[in-house]
Amino acid sequence: MDKPSTHTANGPYLKEIEKVPFWLDPKKRAWVYQFFVFCMVGLLAYYLVSNTILNLKRQHIATGFGFLHKEASFEIGESLIPYSAASTYGRALLVGALNTIKVSFIGIIITLILGTMIGVARLSSNWLVSKLAGFYIEVMQDIPVLLQLFFWYAIFYETLPSPRQALHPFNGLFLSNRGVALAVPAAIPAYKYMLLAFIAGCVAAYFLRKWARKRQERTGKIFPVFLTSTAMILGFPLIVWVAFGAPIQMNIPKLSGFNFKGGIMLTPEFIALLTGLVLYTSAFVAEVVRAGIQSVSKGQREAAMALGLKPPYVLNLVILPQAMRVIIPPLTSQMLNLTKNSSLAVAIGFPDFVSVANTCINQTGQAVEGVALIMAVYLIFSLSTSLFMNWYNKKTALVER
Repeated sequence: MDKPSTHTANGPYLKEIEKVPFWLDPKKRAWVYQFFVFCMVGLLAYYLVSNTILNLKRQHIATGFGFLHKEASFEIGESLIPYSAASTYGRALLVGALNTIKVSFIGIIITLILGTMIGVARLSSNWLVSKLAGFYIEVMQDIPVLLQLFFWYAIFYETLPSPRQALHPFNGLFLSNRGVALAVPAAIPAYKYMLLAFIAGCVAAYFLRKWARKRQERTGKIFPVFLTSTAMILGFPLIVWVAFGAPIQMNIPKLSGFNFKGGIMLTPEFIALLTGLVLYTSAFVAEVVRAGIQSVSKGQREAAMALGLKPPYVLNLVILPQAMRVIIPPLTSQMLNLTKNSSLAVAIGFPDFVSVANTCINQTGQAVEGVALIMAVYLIFSLSTSLFMNWYNKKTALVER
């Protein structure tokens, strides 16, 4: 029995295709072009770096990051960790980075809450509420953020009195041109365990929400998640507080010399920076939320209301889950803008990373390393925020079968 022939009429043609030169193959040409571009970029980077190092040596300017271990010899007004003039430049930069993280994190949380409320109010059927929200958005978007920082910073020094004549609305709160002095819980074990109980309540509320959602998908019954979660978040610390004998010790600020001691002190620079960033960015977040809600068809709302759902349930269970897929991408950009705009703190004297890095550059003369550190730190902040938001975006994305 003869074996089937493997030769076909197209055999010679296929062999000719296999012998095509690489410069006529689109895929191989693409790899060559990419390799060529990569080499050109590498050569350009090598030229710039080597030329910079050569010029620095020619002018007898020190290079490298060895200055990070030297004594900084300057004070920083606000610090989340212990710091003094005897600390190193590296620790000073760490203080600046933590200050940037502090104002950015708090600002993002407040901005999300305020921006969502204003965005929902912009769509309210109440004429006055809708117009006030629209007026807020227009005004805050049209005023540059730097001018807003100057305005709020000037408020403290133009309208508030000195510490000796500080405004005292109630016990534990003082308003002066040195900032806002607030009473805080004293350092006793009860308050530490209350904080742990609060965290435990938040974790329990998270798992309760997941359980309630699966239960609703399975049975169609709605569990009172909001009320139960609120009871756990507030009830757990309350139980611990009662178990420790209901302590009420507070660390109350008191006037000592020309400033307050005790409690917690919020400086004018921090308050002005936080207020300006929040008010400016929340106006853009409000428009993002409004656009996301309006992207959901009216039929969804009408169908939910036809089922007898109340307006709050329609918004939380039907509108917002669908709108979040539209809201998250531009919302990520606004969060990044808030973090990057925090670098304007140098204009009002808040010791963020840029401000501290500029001081280090002025004292050491190593501008290239200082600017490189500023770029690297803000790149890390931005990439971390984008990574988290992209993860959340994928989690809320519509899953197709």
